[in-house]
Amino acid sequence: MFKKYPQFSFAFAIIFFSELLAIVNDMMWLRYLTKPLITISLMLFIWFTLRRKGRFTNKIIAGLFFSLLGDVFLMFTQLDEIYFMLGLGAFMIAHLFYIGAFYVDCTNKIEVSKRYVLPIFLVFGFVCMTYYTVLRPYLGNMKFPVLFYSFAITLMAITAALRYGKTNTKSFAWILLGALMFLLSDSILAYNKFVERIEIGDLLIMITYMLAQFLIAMGTVERKYIKMN
Repeated sequence: MFKKYPQFSFAFAIIFFSELLAIVNDMMWLRYLTKPLITISLMLFIWFTLRRKGRFTNKIIAGLFFSLLGDVFLMFTQLDEIYFMLGLGAFMIAHLFYIGAFYVDCTNKIEVSKRYVLPIFLVFGFVCMTYYTVLRPYLGNMKFPVLFYSFAITLMAITAALRYGKTNTKSFAWILLGALMFLLSDSILAYNKFVERIEIGDLLIMITYMLAQFLIAMGTVERKYIKMN
């Protein structure tokens, strides 16, 4: 991906490391610039890279837009807890758009083995419920919002996995890895907020989050629809 899109990869690397620098040095003024640029740069990258934009691409761009709103809201959580709720809601909508995009490929009529479907649901469902069980005693009045959000991001990862054989390997692998990174990022965020503060929690959250969005965007521009023979 770096060889094929060197200019954007270099630009995104600057945003990536600037955001990490801002976190390490507690430079909130810089984060007001770098954090929104994560999704803005990816939206522009997809928009100008792909000449033809179908349902899949439009839904991914919409997901990135609501992720941008979520990022902005979460920057102001120290002012009022309502901003966390707004951020949670924005990211839930983002995941619904990602689910819609991935489902476009899932409905491809090309025949693939269905033996993976049940294990995918079982594995992701088990991980979701196990982690929610760990968080639940610490959630207070956030139990239901976090539960609904957990279902949304788990379904996003499931639909990403169900794209197997329905699209080209490169797009499938990058988007699935991006979905897994998103799961990891949100898991760290939830533990960091509700259970116990992790010393490098903010750093880990943003590293996995930025990689997640980057991989989903790359998987989008490299996506090729597989036709039936």
